[in-house]
Amino acid sequence: MSENLDKSHINEAGESKPSDSEQGLEGALECSDEALQKKIKSDSPSPQRVGRPHSSPARLVTVEELLETAKGVTNMALAHEIVVNGDFRIKAVELAEGSLEKRVKEIVHKAFWDCLSVQLSEDPPTYDHAIKLVGEIKETLLSFLLPGHTRLRDQITEVLDLELIKQEAENGALDISKLAEFIIGMMGTLCAPARDEEVKKLKDIKEIVPLFRAIFSVLDLMKVDMANFAISSIRPHLMQQSVEYERKKFQEVLEKQPNSLDFVTQWLEEASNDLLTQKYKHTLPAGGGAAGSGDAPVLTPVSVQNYAYLRLLKWDHFRRPFPETVLMDQSRFQELQLQLEQLAILGAVLLVTLSSATPGISGRADFAEKLKMTVKILLMDMHLPSFHLEDALTSIGEKVCLEVSSCLSLCGSSPFSINKETVLKGQIQALASPDDPIRRIVESRIFTFLETYLASGHQKLLATVPGGLGPIQKELEEVAVKFVRLVNYNKMVFCPYYDAILSKLLLRS
Repeated sequence: MSENLDKSHINEAGESKPSDSEQGLEGALECSDEALQKKIKSDSPSPQRVGRPHSSPARLVTVEELLETAKGVTNMALAHEIVVNGDFRIKAVELAEGSLEKRVKEIVHKAFWDCLSVQLSEDPPTYDHAIKLVGEIKETLLSFLLPGHTRLRDQITEVLDLELIKQEAENGALDISKLAEFIIGMMGTLCAPARDEEVKKLKDIKEIVPLFRAIFSVLDLMKVDMANFAISSIRPHLMQQSVEYERKKFQEVLEKQPNSLDFVTQWLEEASNDLLTQKYKHTLPAGGGAAGSGDAPVLTPVSVQNYAYLRLLKWDHFRRPFPETVLMDQSRFQELQLQLEQLAILGAVLLVTLSSATPGISGRADFAEKLKMTVKILLMDMHLPSFHLEDALTSIGEKVCLEVSSCLSLCGSSPFSINKETVLKGQIQALASPDDPIRRIVESRIFTFLETYLASGHQKLLATVPGGLGPIQKELEEVAVKFVRLVNYNKMVFCPYYDAILSKLLLRS
């Protein structure tokens, strides 16, 4: 969907008009409930919600309360999606082929256009339906204009004057083709560059009824273009407003469903206990005796939150419920998790390969880059259920040994011995096990990097990449930026709730 409306830089008034008020944002969100619900269903996994901790007593709710709550969640999710997802686009509704809705729509539309065709075929022609269509087209064209487009507004109002058109029709002086020509010309002025071809094709349609049908079809696409252009234009101004809006909507949900923070509480409590256990181990004396009272580890709300977010990158999405406050980003965290799993295998393969190769080629940046691209291609389908890591690593081992041998030959170095090939293939094959020492080291260093970067706050400089991860530095930094951006926004919205929960948890510990 094109965002570049270079011709007129127009906004769709009403539905997508930028607004500084919360009421304006909420009104815009009301219009897209159905589209977002479909997106949420398609993007978010559906884990089994088992074992909900009952920290709040259950209460009876009415159907109206449930519907109102669902609507609030949908609007909150839409506001979140617009701000967080830079690629968010509204799409034209496409009914499923053969569905009841599609059949009913086709029958109704056919009846309408057949009626229009009959009216225009009469002698003299009847223009009642045609004038109504011109009125709808006029309103649509006017909705594309900004307040400053006075000249275009005057042109549309003057040429598509319905009272004058009715008088012309009554006196047999109406030239419907001339009106259609003006409408097509105005659409060409207002449309996005991506629609130029569709508008151009309208000029080749000579029959009135097919022409009007095609005009409405293109206008529907233009509405979507304008809405998406408006979204891209107002996104930078929505950040703070969206934070306040999401928090307000979540509070409304919480008031109707008091147990809406149960999974969040469980998530933070587990992170706190896990972090406390790790810190306590580090405070134990070398002899294994009990630590002194002055050595008791101290946790801070920030450290617990950061560790809790890192735990989301190792989450079992199909067995464990996701915390409520990050539920709208579950698919994004899942995507980051898959990328990190792929990076861990990629980093481990490169580490063992470059360690096994002679210094003459292991230090060559071009060789490491070529090797990385080769392995990435073979791991590309790692997220698919049909992917088998063992088989992929076997292929990777063969390919890597060929690349090493080829590079050694080009450099004039001693050939890669059969024994070294066997050892390297075995090391690569062993990476299939999550308990492989090299794989675990790489995973540990990756999470250390993410933890350091997350703790660095809003500093522009990235954390130093741990040793051995140099070849995947670019990919790792890209994931880190996405992760931290997601975390920081979530903190901005839900920090008051986290602080309240952690103040109680840390007081007990």
